[in-house]
Amino acid sequence: MKTDVQVVVVGGGIVGAAVLYWLAKLGWTDTLLIERRELTSGSTWHAAGNTTYFGPYAEMTRLFAGSIRTYLQAEQESGHSINFHQTGSLRVATTARERELFHRFESKYRTLDIPYHVVENDVIEKLHPCINTEGLFGAAHTPTDGHVDPSGATHALAKAARNYGAVVQRQCPVESINWDGQRWLLQTPSGDVRCVHVIMAASFWTRELLLPLGLNIPLYATEHHEMITESVPALVERQSEVPAYRDSYVSCAVRQEAQGFLAGIYETDPVFWALDGIPKDFREELLPPNTDRLMTHLEKLIHRLPAFGEVGIKTINNGPMCWTPDGLPLLGPIGENEGLWLASGFNVGIGTGGGSAEFLAHWIVNGKPNFELPIVHADRFGNDITQHDAIESIKACYRQGFRLPEQL
Repeated sequence: MKTDVQVVVVGGGIVGAAVLYWLAKLGWTDTLLIERRELTSGSTWHAAGNTTYFGPYAEMTRLFAGSIRTYLQAEQESGHSINFHQTGSLRVATTARERELFHRFESKYRTLDIPYHVVENDVIEKLHPCINTEGLFGAAHTPTDGHVDPSGATHALAKAARNYGAVVQRQCPVESINWDGQRWLLQTPSGDVRCVHVIMAASFWTRELLLPLGLNIPLYATEHHEMITESVPALVERQSEVPAYRDSYVSCAVRQEAQGFLAGIYETDPVFWALDGIPKDFREELLPPNTDRLMTHLEKLIHRLPAFGEVGIKTINNGPMCWTPDGLPLLGPIGENEGLWLASGFNVGIGTGGGSAEFLAHWIVNGKPNFELPIVHADRFGNDITQHDAIESIKACYRQGFRLPEQL
């Protein structure tokens, strides 16, 4: 393993791999990615892989768009498939106010040259005949997004980065991070590594790794359920996949998975995981499911998507999901620690990871990001936020689900 490099990226999920890729693409190839186990071992391996263009903040749209572009680019450069399904997405309007807010996104999408339409219920029914449109006020339709295979996208990014000259070291947990007066020193079982820049892309592990430096990074994990159904007859009969569907009333995101549905549920009362510390032996594991917590949401989902309730549930995944107090990632330098950067706090790591990596890589290489986006700056919470306050804010974010803020 290299012992002296310009940059070390800590974490081999899709965000870390994307950062490594973008640094290499911008000419920084004296780089090393260190992963404690295997690529995707954190949250990436059990992610749904959704890559929608639509989010609650118009400013974030460039990160969503940059992610799809990044993954397709890495696929072309590496020859490794990301298995992109361009199904498009429908964000249904459950109130007239929601529909009004959807219209406010139109100028942003025109600026970014992304197809975006606010459509009527009859269009929803043509695009996704399984949706019961009773009581809906249309939907926002983005026809060119969809979903990727998270593992495939991560490996495509890593392979493309290696092709440029970057190095990936697996099975190498970082035991400590310290400043030796001139450079950063990372201790690992495979030896020490010195570097000018450290980029923390280790999701909820980032908090624990930086605590010894006196840094209080408000990153905590909630449990998050995803359910996959058996084959749905209406989907079996179709020649193409239905668009992904998101709903603020149900508080869910649903896409087609093979010939069934995959639904991610945002609960009213989220449950936190590992607040007292991540178990040292935690690996590629899921948490025990608790479907009782989901029942009110599932009842609403079955009303909106009757076909979901007509077949059995094949798989229930309950995995840890990383959050910041405002639900947005932490990107950029942190505190007075020169050369220490964050790329952590992603609850939609697949959806925003590629674009976020491009944003951060430009910041590191060129001294400033390729566009202004202060809402994701890593130092926005300061160092004094308490665990209680962070947890309460995260609860409110998680509970918000797919409801849009009133001020857009």
